[in-house]
Amino acid sequence: MLRVDELISEERAIYNTLKPERLPEHVAIIMDGNGRWAGHRSLKRFLGHQQGAKSVQLVTETASRIGLPWLTLYAFSLENNLRRPRAEVNFLMRLLKSYLENNVQRMNDNNVRMQYIGRVHELPREVRDKMQWAQEETARNTGTTLTLALNYGARSELVDACRALAKEMQQKHISPDRICEEDLHRHLYTAHMPDPDLLIRTSGEMRISNFLLWQIAYTEIYVTERLWPDFRGIHLLEAIAAFQQRERRYGGLSDSVGEVEEDPEQMKIVAG
Repeated sequence: MLRVDELISEERAIYNTLKPERLPEHVAIIMDGNGRWAGHRSLKRFLGHQQGAKSVQLVTETASRIGLPWLTLYAFSLENNLRRPRAEVNFLMRLLKSYLENNVQRMNDNNVRMQYIGRVHELPREVRDKMQWAQEETARNTGTTLTLALNYGARSELVDACRALAKEMQQKHISPDRICEEDLHRHLYTAHMPDPDLLIRTSGEMRISNFLLWQIAYTEIYVTERLWPDFRGIHLLEAIAAFQQRERRYGGLSDSVGEVEEDPEQMKIVAG
């Protein structure tokens, strides 16, 4: 159910320029720049993470108001878990628990459903318990599905999918020659959701950072210099507006490339 009347005036102005029938079904975001946001202000890194958590809620609420079905946020990578200082990782785990505790009611008020992808079984037990609680508390909501990618890495996802598929092949005596893309897709963490139409990366970095490598094969990518703690619902709408200006071809031809006037079988190859 749309709640565009709840958008602030600046958001409403951009939304009114959009074509509702061309809204993306799934938006994924690489939330980058928390540390730099804090550094630019001579603040501790944890304050950047706290401000970033505020952005999560505000962007999610805008997504729910415009009826975006799927929003997936890269919250905590497998590499973060392995390579960041343990004190920072521990703080991020506490911040996640606090975010869930303080925002589940707002999720319910906005008809948002919580889900997770990643190797979440490796997270601390108290964090997993809070995650499960939040998922169960929002399970009956029918609006935007907010998926947090936690302890996530796309290469690890593909390894896990291959392991699961190999086990299935062994149990069902399936020949490797019969395996197709759909078989692997069924074992991805994201098998239950559509591939992203739009991938947003904040902080200006031109990297995918091991996020949804399989799923973004034909995803439109939008990069903004804005750091994640400064990213708001209006900036989500700006990204969607840019998305609607693009022509998605999925490997086909654009309408503007001209017509093929000859029989391709009769065309001559001219030596260079």
